[in-house]
Amino acid sequence: MTTVGEFMTTRLVTMDGNDTLIAAAQEMRDSAIGDVVVTDGDSVVGIVTDRDITVRGVAENMDPGSTRLNQITSRDVVTVSQYDDAVAAADLMRTYAVRRLPVIDDGRLVGLVSMGDLAVEREPQSVLADISAEDPNN
Repeated sequence: MTTVGEFMTTRLVTMDGNDTLIAAAQEMRDSAIGDVVVTDGDSVVGIVTDRDITVRGVAENMDPGSTRLNQITSRDVVTVSQYDDAVAAADLMRTYAVRRLPVIDDGRLVGLVSMGDLAVEREPQSVLADISAEDPNN
């Protein structure tokens, strides 16, 4: 059994819900990532992706300089443990139609597992695995 902890991403970027969309977009650009985990203190309250900024923010004519992450955050966060089976994590992604799962240990955020991480681990010959394994091109 392969566990989530064996391949999860531990280089995480977290932001406060009061940070702006611009701040999140700049952080994503600078860190070459597509999401930030939104926290309130030590608690995970949601995730914001680059797509959320585009679809929920900019496309809705929200001002990226004054709109706060907590206004567009996906709040119903499905989480896993680092000890959970990789197949179970994939099943959760499928069931809840999400591409990323925060990894929580004793109530603390310790990692993030993405659909790309699962593809690299479970289906290394797939197109998604090839794309996910490459360095970002942005």
